[in-house]
Amino acid sequence: MKKTLALIAAACGLMAAQPALAEGAALHPHSGGFTFEGPFGTFDQGQLQRGYKVYREVCASCHSMNLMHFRTLAEPGGPFYDPHQASAAENRFVKALAKEVQVPDIDTETGEPVMRDATPADKFPNPYPNATAAAAGNGGAAPPDLSVMAKARHDGANYIYSLLSGYKPAPAGLQIRPGQHYNPYMAGDLTPFWSGDHDKVPPGGFIAMPPPLIQAGQVQYDDGTVASVDQMSKDVAAFIAWASDPKQVQRKQSGVGVLIFLLLFAGVTYISYRRIWKGVAH
Repeated sequence: MKKTLALIAAACGLMAAQPALAEGAALHPHSGGFTFEGPFGTFDQGQLQRGYKVYREVCASCHSMNLMHFRTLAEPGGPFYDPHQASAAENRFVKALAKEVQVPDIDTETGEPVMRDATPADKFPNPYPNATAAAAGNGGAAPPDLSVMAKARHDGANYIYSLLSGYKPAPAGLQIRPGQHYNPYMAGDLTPFWSGDHDKVPPGGFIAMPPPLIQAGQVQYDDGTVASVDQMSKDVAAFIAWASDPKQVQRKQSGVGVLIFLLLFAGVTYISYRRIWKGVAH
């Protein structure tokens, strides 16, 4: 009996160890402690404002957000929402932010292409005219659009936060190809490039994007928050999570309201049932 139990314990131990030893396994993202997680979570407006600034000053030079309009920034739950505004398009902050950006347009009189100040109705500008130009400017790998990146990756915001703040020097024995960077949170198989012990292949993979956030103070926050690499990574991850699902909080609140209604309705239905069939054998 003792021998059987020992064999079972050993087998369970091997099964539990398999994921950690799997080749090419990336590290599991660590939690950013985001306020919007969970069924009752809400976005921190200050964090969203900081995250937008990081995106605008750092990420927007390579990554587009083709599904985002400036006016969306002022919708309920957004980084620049003002309960006293007449509409999202009339928000003074959004107007000022849009005006800082130039977007392509056509002159209505001459038909010639021109550049003009953006308005709240405009989409976020794309840093490249087309996908071919984007790939050519980044070593053959076009930077992905960030509009729904948090929904496109497992554990969205935590993954983005971990990836941005998790760049590490390549371990000794790992051959890095030109234009590639090591990141333990990036999925990939490093076995062909590993010259060390095959039982100790480092986690993670290669990523073409160099570390975008490299030093504290790279972005100056208006609210006085210390802009460490970790803080900037966390803030822009929160902003991308919000941009991927701007109605997330409203949907959660609606869901809670529906559940409360269904519980009350179930109680009323049960009471009615007991009263109607009281004294009736069935």
